Amino acid sequence: MPTTEIPASVYADTKPHYKVLDGLRGVAAITVVCFHIFEAFATSHLDQRINHGYLAVDFFFMLSGFVVGYAYDDRWGTMTTKNFIKRRMIRLHPMVFLGAIIGAVMFYFQGCSVWDVSKVTVTSLALATLLNALLIPAIPGQEVRGVGEMFPLNGPSWSLFFEYIGTLLYALIIRRFSNKVLIGFVIAAGLGLATFAIFGPYGDICAGFSFTGIEFTAGSLRFLFSFSAGLLLSRIFKPIATKNTFWICGLILVSLLAIPRIGGTENMWMNGLYDTLCCLIAFPLLVIFGASGKSNSIFTTRLCKFLGDISYPLYMVHYPFIYLYYAWVKNENLSFEESLPGASAVVIGSIILAYLCLRIYDIPVRKYLTQRFLTSNSKK
Repeated sequence: MPTTEIPASVYADTKPHYKVLDGLRGVAAITVVCFHIFEAFATSHLDQRINHGYLAVDFFFMLSGFVVGYAYDDRWGTMTTKNFIKRRMIRLHPMVFLGAIIGAVMFYFQGCSVWDVSKVTVTSLALATLLNALLIPAIPGQEVRGVGEMFPLNGPSWSLFFEYIGTLLYALIIRRFSNKVLIGFVIAAGLGLATFAIFGPYGDICAGFSFTGIEFTAGSLRFLFSFSAGLLLSRIFKPIATKNTFWICGLILVSLLAIPRIGGTENMWMNGLYDTLCCLIAFPLLVIFGASGKSNSIFTTRLCKFLGDISYPLYMVHYPFIYLYYAWVKNENLSFEESLPGASAVVIGSIILAYLCLRIYDIPVRKYLTQRFLTSNSKK
């Protein structure tokens, strides 16, 4: 099969994909880009526009659990743990590496009052690039941007860090859980997530990007609940009759992510409760309806495929341009309206770049790695 005909999701599994879920993943990824655009104008979580865009990460984690369960749960009689980990590394790491390289190349163009990149030595940048490329988190106070990120060259890599931890946990422990044990695990993780969201210091779960105790706790809870819930859904899923599923679920997903902050500073628990309800109820329902949905429209089918194909590359390449946009807005003291051409360029340009990275880099690299490291061992 020619490289240009290989779907984006090959190499990790060979089962048919849930096309509507692929499309919803792309919708969530584009919403994340827009959420990050508005970070340049927010003074806190309270006034951030597309306020709950951070919940897209929890939706991603749940989709990951669902897809991993669907693709691999019935393969453990013939597939080794080592083989599974190699499959996941081949699926995920090429874009981790490329995101680090793009972040490093653009680093010195991103200076602003919030972070002074001019004081960072080439040696420090090279070390940061190596750490990000290997998905090794930076220690707070020692990272090059100075804002506490695990991965200061490409911030969203933090969620891949937890995804990798989850890969190991699934391969070594969680996959062995019976459905009853898994239900108990999901309930426990859900209670932990709800406790952090409702009674925690932020009034939300917009946390996990830093290697501090509270951030690491938040990131762990977010991943453990959503991934294990997605895995449970893959085991108990029974399709239901739906119509126009992609468009209805896509609209609901965008609405959930875009709703303004709830409760203000006086009732922060209310927003935490909203986050909890999204993760514990709304997202599982979206996964169920999305997995049940089928498209009879050629346009919708192609759109879902395109969105699914670009979703992961888009998530992994857009943020270096967000740093650049942020610095431009701060240095020029721009309003959103004044920066709208630049914001539009970041969104559209990131989508185009994601597609190019997919076709020119990600698919060929994964094809090579699969042939090099998996083909000869596919039956082991």
